[in-house]
Parts: sequence; C-alpha cells; structure tokens
Amino acid sequence: MKDTEELENSISPMYEKTASDLENQLDNLDGGYEKITKTISKQGKQWHREIDIVINRMKTEISEIKVKHRDILQKHLDEIKLIQTLTKETFLTLRELEKSTEVSPVIEYSSKIIEYRQLPPKVQVKLPTLIPKPIDRNKLYTLVGEITSLSTATEEVSPLNQPNTSVRELLDEPELVATVQTAHTRLRNVTFLGKDTIWTSGESNDIKCFNINGSLLQNIKTNSGEWPIDLAVDSNGNLMYLDVSTNTVNKVNNGQTEELIRFQGWRPKQLCVTSNDDRLVTLYSDDRSQSKVVRYSGSTEKQTIQFDDKGKSLYSGNSNTKHIAENRNHDICVADWAVGAVVVVNQDGELRWRYNGHPSVAKNKVFKPWGITTDSQSRILTAEYYSHCIHILDQNGQFLRYIDNCDLEYPTGLCVDNNDNLFVCELYKGIVKEIKYYIDGHQCL
Repeated sequence: MKDTEELENSISPMYEKTASDLENQLDNLDGGYEKITKTISKQGKQWHREIDIVINRMKTEISEIKVKHRDILQKHLDEIKLIQTLTKETFLTLRELEKSTEVSPVIEYSSKIIEYRQLPPKVQVKLPTLIPKPIDRNKLYTLVGEITSLSTATEEVSPLNQPNTSVRELLDEPELVATVQTAHTRLRNVTFLGKDTIWTSGESNDIKCFNINGSLLQNIKTNSGEWPIDLAVDSNGNLMYLDVSTNTVNKVNNGQTEELIRFQGWRPKQLCVTSNDDRLVTLYSDDRSQSKVVRYSGSTEKQTIQFDDKGKSLYSGNSNTKHIAENRNHDICVADWAVGAVVVVNQDGELRWRYNGHPSVAKNKVFKPWGITTDSQSRILTAEYYSHCIHILDQNGQFLRYIDNCDLEYPTGLCVDNNDNLFVCELYKGIVKEIKYYIDGHQCL
C-alpha cells in the first residue's frame, strides 16, 4: 500500500514532469534555433553598418587628398603662367627695341634671359593608391562571432523527500561589517581580488590593494601617471585597469604592466570580467554622440552591443559613467548614469528590461546609478549616488529593497566577494565599507 501510494503521488508525477520538460524542449527547439539565426542576421547588419562607416570614411579621406592634390598642381600652374606672361612681355619689348631708332631704351634694357633659362622644377604629383588587404574568411568568421559546439548536460535529480539547496534571503537590517580607510582622493573604484583583499582607486595614479583589516598590501602606479577610470581582476588574479589618457586596457602581471587592448575612434569608460574570462567594456565615440558595449576575448573583439531590435541606441551617447557587470545568468547589466537607468540585455545583446528607480517618499531625488555588481543569487546591486543608498533588484528587474542604514555618503564603485559581502566606495570620504545584507545558511524546504 505504501509503494502504491508513493508511486501514485510522488514517483509517477515526477516522471510525468520530466517527460513534459523534454517535450517542451522539443517544442521550443525550432524557436531557439530561429532566435540564433536572427542574432546572426542582426550581427551581419551591424557589420554592414560598421563597414559602411569605414568605406564612407575612406571616401572622405580620398576627397580631402584630391583637394590637396588639386591645390598643389594649381599653385605650380599659376607660377608657370606668371613666368609665361613675363616672357611674352619681354619678347614684345625686344621686338619694339629692334624696330626703334631711340638709343635710350636700348641702353636701359637689362637682359633677363638667364633668369628665364632657369626653369622651375617639374612637378609630378602621384595619385594615392588603395592597397587592398586579402580577406581571410576564417579570421572574418571568428571576428563576427563564435558558435559554440552542441553540449549535453545531465543534472542529477535529488531523491524525493530531500531538502532543496540553500538560498540566501535578505536581512531586514543590513550590517556594517568593516571599514577600510584608503586615503584616496575621490575614491571611485573597488574590485575583489580574493582572500579578503580588494583593489581600490581614486582620482590619482595610485592603485592600492588592502586586506579587510585595512592594511595596505600593495601600491601600483599607472604608467601614464593619470588616474585609472576603472578596475577589474581576471580569472588568474591579474589586475586590469582602464586608462582613458592612453585609450587602453592594461594588465598588471607580477608587477609588470602591459597593454592588452588599444581603442581607435572610441574611448573606454568602464569594464568587467565575465565568467568565461572575456572582457566587457563600455565605450563612447570620440565625438561623444554614441555609446556601446564590446566583448573582447583577450584583445580580440567578439561582440558589439549598441542598438535594440528597433535600431534605437540602448545606451546614452555621452562620456558619463556607465559601470558594467555580468550576472550569473549571463545578462549584461549597465548603470547608465546620464539617463538614470539600469539597462539589462541578455548574452546575445537583446534588451531584457530597464530599471529607472523605485518610487519612494524618502528618496525623491533623481535616480543616478553609479556602481553596479551582482551576487550568487543573480541579484543586481547598484549605487544610487544622490540618495546615498544601494538598490537591490532581482534578475528580472524587480525592486527588492534598499540598503540605506549604513550611513552611506555618495556611494560610487561596488563589488561583492565570494560570500556575497558587499564592498561600497564613498567618493569624498575615501573609505570602503563592507556590508552584509543576507541571512547566513537559510534553508528553503
């Protein structure tokens, strides 16, 4: 009787659910592949746009060179014509002298034949040439994107009547755990290194590493002498920083700084490292009219995210702060300061949602998100600069709560450690606050 009851009430429904899940996967198969095909087409259109921009730029350069070419030839032609006019006048004068019986004009005549014999240099301006580069189809394929191989993952199903895995619920009152005095001027950035250590930077050329007790472990100076606009740490624990003065992403390995990426026509603003060790960089154009997110593998560009499915810009076109983070579900989250929005796209660059702040009587200032980070529960945390608090959102953009009880003042950069402890920069005080905002070991039964 017990076996019958368990088969009927527990085991059979589980097999039915598993079969239903597989049927749903089969039903959604065509739609999934159609979505990938649309993404490829979208990437193709974006490449066509970029190629058109390059071709138009080259045409403009040719037009400018043509004008210079014409000016050079015209200048020399004008000189030759002037000399021609002078020689003709001299020739006519000589003819008149030959016919004249007057002595004075002959005596006053001064020969210029020697000057005219010295012909001006012959000018031959060669046309510019276009040296076409051979198209490497294989290299072009990798630049457009990468299609991952088919992978099959099996997930062990826990036996029935066993508790589910733990989840971390939010504390009603987040707790201030520690404070690190950095002595930075206008502290902007913090990133977690590991083993209770963090890298920090402000508006100086110092990048400082501290432990959670506030001890200074290392101090690195930027090569350019300018302050780094953002920091990140790669999967090997190497520090990376953005230098807008040199337009580069730089990596520090064993105390040696090397250039990793150099940008042309665009300027870097912020960066993050993804779960597969790619680099996501927010960029703005030299004329500050456009912004985009670019994914790099090493120094190779893999993906550009700039427009939605209607061709409208996803991000505001300016040089304002646009901190970026990858979520655990591979969503790409950007805190767009200028328009007061958190913009989230999926890993294919398709817009999922925008968050424009949470209405609150106590916090009625304009929403201006600065730093952004994500935790192990796929929650998104963003610093609201003017209201001196942190917004916590779920992965679908739903507001969960504020962190506003830790005396935060003008919060800027954010990061979390491996235990989801939050580190917050305070711009003017130059301190990093460690905040615990979750409940330890809560079980969802």
